[in-house]
Amino acid sequence: MNKLGVSAKEIAGFGKVAVLFGGNSAERKVSLASGIAVLSALQSAGVDAHKFDPAENPIGDLVASGFDRAFVILHGRGGEDGSMQGALQLLGIPYTGTAVLGSALAMDKVFSKQVWSTLALPTADYKVVTKAHVNSSTKPNYTQILAQLSGVAMVKPAREGSSIGMAKVSTAGELESAVKEALEYDDDVLVEQYINGPEYTVTILNGVALPSIRMATSHVFYDYDAKYNDKTTEYHCPSGLDEATEKSIGELALNAFKGLSGKGWGRVDLMRNELGDFMLLESNTVPGMTETSLVPKAAKQAGLSFEQLVLQILASSLE
Repeated sequence: MNKLGVSAKEIAGFGKVAVLFGGNSAERKVSLASGIAVLSALQSAGVDAHKFDPAENPIGDLVASGFDRAFVILHGRGGEDGSMQGALQLLGIPYTGTAVLGSALAMDKVFSKQVWSTLALPTADYKVVTKAHVNSSTKPNYTQILAQLSGVAMVKPAREGSSIGMAKVSTAGELESAVKEALEYDDDVLVEQYINGPEYTVTILNGVALPSIRMATSHVFYDYDAKYNDKTTEYHCPSGLDEATEKSIGELALNAFKGLSGKGWGRVDLMRNELGDFMLLESNTVPGMTETSLVPKAAKQAGLSFEQLVLQILASSLE
């Protein structure tokens, strides 16, 4: 068995497994799709797995129902930000993926960039705009902010996923409007220097960087619609990088994931600028897991079926 394999003994040792999906975040729809795919794969592999939606059942029911462990596939707030991980730890239920601190850090794009900058890992320049500043008597100088970021920027709610609330801007007026919209989702907004280049993602699976994927879309950027609705979005895996560059992007992704206290599995998103340098965007500790999502695509390229992938993720909860 290679280092990505799962033994029959481990499968038998999983016990009764709760697949946590759904929830109340803005990413509920995506979580439902991911959860159904994961649940089906686990059951097909012979795991005693059951659906558990925290939006429909109190979390204490996990104990009352005798669950031995949890496969967390809740995207966004309430599932990916450390709060569910903390609840599971208090209940004494082992779970998949990153723990409380790492989940909270990765969910917050501003904190992620601050950690990476401290570790001298490459990430684009940025500014932070807060709701308190926007509502104060001394409002942000959007012209100055944009000028400091070379004139073009991406606006992102600090703690949302799936590109929700994001926008590309190139004028002070656009920036102000985009910040206002992003503040509908969060109290803090990341304004990040725009990177003019292709976007990549690297899946991390139990200490291994899987083959990178390069995304290509006709949209202004890789937004929610491009990710989940547009059938013309292209996914290149292998991504077209030479062997040395593939190794380099894998090592960078691993360092970025570990730097944020990531554990088990996840995904690191990057862009390559005009100089050929990779710049870190964000780390996802509970990425999408439908059979057409990015993580399964990378796993397939590495020789893992979807069923093998979810078993390997679940195995991390035995540690």
